[in-house]
Amino acid sequence: MNLCMEHFLVIMFIMVVIMIMMMMLSKKTILDWQKSTPFECGFNPMSQKRLPFSTHFFLIAIIFLIFDIEIIIIMPMTLTLKSTIIYNWLLTSTLFIVILIVGLYHEWKNGMLKWTK
Repeated sequence: MNLCMEHFLVIMFIMVVIMIMMMMLSKKTILDWQKSTPFECGFNPMSQKRLPFSTHFFLIAIIFLIFDIEIIIIMPMTLTLKSTIIYNWLLTSTLFIVILIVGLYHEWKNGMLKWTK
């Protein structure tokens, strides 16, 4: 048991030394202006803290996330069809899809699905 602990400590020491060497070798010391520019987000990280943000874009993103999660919930429903009682499965599935359709209708009536107002 003592020999095993010594091997473990030696291996851990070697790993720590390797990680420290890797950190020192891969350290970036030259700051490039292009590397500090925003990538794909479009916002300048060096600008003011309070920038106007399109709330309509934010709401479209939230609607997308909600429907994405709903699709994740719907996908396994087909797999559970064989292992559950068909009446309960139909009732649950129908209720869930009706709630989705009512939510979509509500968003459509409030004008949330229009890109420009």
